[in-house]
Amino acid sequence: MPEGPDELWVDEMAGPVVRPYALAKGRARHADGDGLDLLATVRAREPLPDPDALTPEEETILELCRAPVPVAEVAAELALPLGVVRVLLGDLLERRLIAARPPETVSGRPDTRLLKEMIDGLRAL
Repeated sequence: MPEGPDELWVDEMAGPVVRPYALAKGRARHADGDGLDLLATVRAREPLPDPDALTPEEETILELCRAPVPVAEVAAELALPLGVVRVLLGDLLERRLIAARPPETVSGRPDTRLLKEMIDGLRAL
């Protein structure tokens, strides 16, 4: 840690402060609109692209999404802010590397089973 206000931070001292901003290329939202719902499920499309054509985060997301997974779980697994994950998922969706499905609803409300699973997952963190 810097000892005074005139000390400069070096990368390892700054930690992940700039990383999420850089991963999202400075965007807080994806250009396609409001973004993905927290409970929406995403799944990687087959065949998976060449890993050399992906960033490490995109590759990890596609591995996580081999089976349908909620957006919130992707964010938790990557340990990144939800907004950043929505931007990354929006990019993958635009490139047609993933498919997204809105959350299941009953009478316009999210499925209680899905909400319970989400709460259990958050508690496990």
